[in-house]
Amino acid sequence: MPGRTLPTILSSDVESRNTTKSCYVTLGTKVFDITPFLADHPGGGDLILQYGGKDVMEIMGDEISHTHSGAAYEILDDHLIGFMATAPVMKTAVKSDHPGNIIPLPPNQEGMQELKAHGAANGVAPKNVYSTTGMSSAEDLSVETDLSADYQTHKFLDLNRPLLMQVWNGGFSKDFYLEQVHRPRHYKGGASAPLFGNFLEPLSKTPWWVIPIVWLPPVAYGTFLSFMNIPNTIAMAAYWILGLGIWTLVEYVLHRGLFHIDGYLPDNRVGITLHFLLHGIHHYLPMDKLRLVMPPTLFIALATPFWELAHAVFFYNWYAATAVYCGGIFGYICYDLTHYFLHHRTLPSYYRELKKYHLQHHFADYESGFGVTSRFWDRVFGTELAMPIPKVVKAA
Repeated sequence: MPGRTLPTILSSDVESRNTTKSCYVTLGTKVFDITPFLADHPGGGDLILQYGGKDVMEIMGDEISHTHSGAAYEILDDHLIGFMATAPVMKTAVKSDHPGNIIPLPPNQEGMQELKAHGAANGVAPKNVYSTTGMSSAEDLSVETDLSADYQTHKFLDLNRPLLMQVWNGGFSKDFYLEQVHRPRHYKGGASAPLFGNFLEPLSKTPWWVIPIVWLPPVAYGTFLSFMNIPNTIAMAAYWILGLGIWTLVEYVLHRGLFHIDGYLPDNRVGITLHFLLHGIHHYLPMDKLRLVMPPTLFIALATPFWELAHAVFFYNWYAATAVYCGGIFGYICYDLTHYFLHHRTLPSYYRELKKYHLQHHFADYESGFGVTSRFWDRVFGTELAMPIPKVVKAA
């Protein structure tokens, strides 16, 4: 899997980026394009432009000027575009017998040791990789996978051919399958790798906008029926909100207890193939734009039992059961849209934190962080994902 995801940028290029049209700053060897942030900076864009093309480590830590909070550094991380090799780094790379360990930045473990030996490691962060995923950051999720090299190296799935029958006929052990399916790949800029390879292929792809178009009308109609037939408006609203609240728990339970049934997965091709279809393919190809939301056919299969359950629990009033159910389905709509936008959209601050949290579930620790629309149930059940310290790291 790719361990290096961003380019090494010439220092002369960085130094020239000091205008409102293109403004870069650096922290050590990291390069940030903060042009989009100029208008939003609390102190004004002109203040940033004074440091355009320069290192901002000293000024950001200057207590007399203004000590920046952790949030400021997080905003910078959102604008990371590459790395700049300083003169000492370049001299070390030129003299090295293995310059590929050092450049492109960041260096691997051997390269970092060489930089330290030559006194050139100041401001350089080594590349740490999460052993369970083979990745180090959210940016890795969008790095194109070399399809041929990946198959030759890992002997798992050939992304050039339909995936389903490869999983079915692969003879993979459960342990090998789980290890590989949680090491994300990226196929042709977020396109959909072939799954069936036949007329069934379109059924596996769902654009995000299909979800509100298909499900909002019946939810609105069911809500309207309940509103018209439950005399007490407050009671009706309470039923609907109860359904919405129940969905948040269902979302967590489904993600943790069904989609990530990994430890209890049967060690046979039936169990492995079902896991791959249900959720494994999403971890394998997390940036696939057409396999992020649930196809309507699959959702109907999963939602039908909940319709029956709602009417069994609220047997005394058909409209109350329908109100609860509609609230829950509205929660599902919000969930699916949130899931898509977390992967593929720039979002406001609250959702930006959710985006980081969810993508960490993909590139760092798939055994924690099951909440998608919030962390609430992760906190309740003790599965909140702790970052940024990786549990296990290894050299790239």
